[in-house]
Amino acid sequence: MNNETTLKTRTRQRQAAKAIGGEWCVGILGIDAKGRQVVASGDLKLRARRAASCLLEPAAGDSVACLRIAPDEVWVMAVLQREEGTANVVSCEGGNMRIAAEGGRIELAAEELDIATQRTRLATDSADVVGRQLSVVGTSLKLVGSVLSSVMDRVQHFSRHYLRTTDGIDRVAATHVECEAKQLMRIEGEHTLVNGRELVKARGAQIHFG
Repeated sequence: MNNETTLKTRTRQRQAAKAIGGEWCVGILGIDAKGRQVVASGDLKLRARRAASCLLEPAAGDSVACLRIAPDEVWVMAVLQREEGTANVVSCEGGNMRIAAEGGRIELAAEELDIATQRTRLATDSADVVGRQLSVVGTSLKLVGSVLSSVMDRVQHFSRHYLRTTDGIDRVAATHVECEAKQLMRIEGEHTLVNGRELVKARGAQIHFG
């Protein structure tokens, strides 16, 4: 078979091959008695499924654009318009979802941001959290790091039990220090020094030394 014959054969094959046809339609999305999505377009009511590329979850009453590939295969490709007050939900059915901006950045802007998940993991070289008020509520809270530095105008702490262990120096510097115990206060060390520049005073019903 020469080159001319081969070229003619390939040309006839390309002319004979046809792509799968599709029909576009526009309709109103509804829900039938079994909870399935149905699109009303003209005189037709078609059962439809949301296409994977339609990330905005369709809701009843939406005007949607559909692609009909077969009599029983209709896909909702896009939400064209929806009634005011209907929540906008971006979702992906099944599997994992990843949003990436290679070489760029991603910004989220909203009046209020709610994140609900069973497990959250954040990995970054540097993170900044800036806000007027920050509240953290949890059953267990664990911080692990090499350096902790905090600057506060006022710190108020309450706990039923407070245990602290320091291998090195534990130093408190303040203008006025008060320690108060309702039942027992114990100070113990290999060497204990009490130094008052002007006055050292001990008062009690009984005072024992030695």
